[in-house]
Amino acid sequence: MIRDYLFPASALLVVAFAASAGAQQPAGRPAAQPTPTPAATTPPTSAPATGQLPTSKMAIIYTDLFLDQKTGIAKFSTVVTRLNGEFSTLKNEIQQMQTRAQALETESNKLRETAPVNQQALQAKIDQLEQLKKDIQRKGEDAQASYNRRRQELFTPLQDEIGKALEAFAKARGINVIIDGAQVPLLYAADSIDITRAFIADFNSKNPVTAATTTTPPKD
Repeated sequence: MIRDYLFPASALLVVAFAASAGAQQPAGRPAAQPTPTPAATTPPTSAPATGQLPTSKMAIIYTDLFLDQKTGIAKFSTVVTRLNGEFSTLKNEIQQMQTRAQALETESNKLRETAPVNQQALQAKIDQLEQLKKDIQRKGEDAQASYNRRRQELFTPLQDEIGKALEAFAKARGINVIIDGAQVPLLYAADSIDITRAFIADFNSKNPVTAATTTTPPKD
């Protein structure tokens, strides 16, 4: 069986920004009530001190929508296109090798079905096919490793940039908790606290795609 190497570039590049998500009750689920304590038989000599309760403004964001080619963060789409473009030649080479291997397999099967079987010709095809499979395996694994490394180089700075922009976006609007709905299961969240589209529009307006984004050469 011939393995395909297609170097997928997509969905695992979602950025996680679930700030303090583990401390939140799922939306729509009431918080557990404390067990009542029996009234004291002797009234306290003084009222307990009352501390100021913190107030918070919560928002929801769906980071998987950052990757939408039409309505998402423009820099993501540009970087994906650039990444795939850098590896298109190598991908085509491997696909051509796979096509040749499939042709050799078909030719070998035909020789097996021909009577009398030309053992010398058949063995030559089998040897070629086995060597080609090894070459595909080696070239594909090397290419996949290079692809993953380059993807990390391209996307890590962008993810860091988005993280800082989201923090600034939240502070400017008095938001102190953001939950990533793409990472945390939600029972219910009102549309009014979904900041996804607003943040994408804000980021795209402040971080337009430039020529530098598409022409920086890959690292050696």
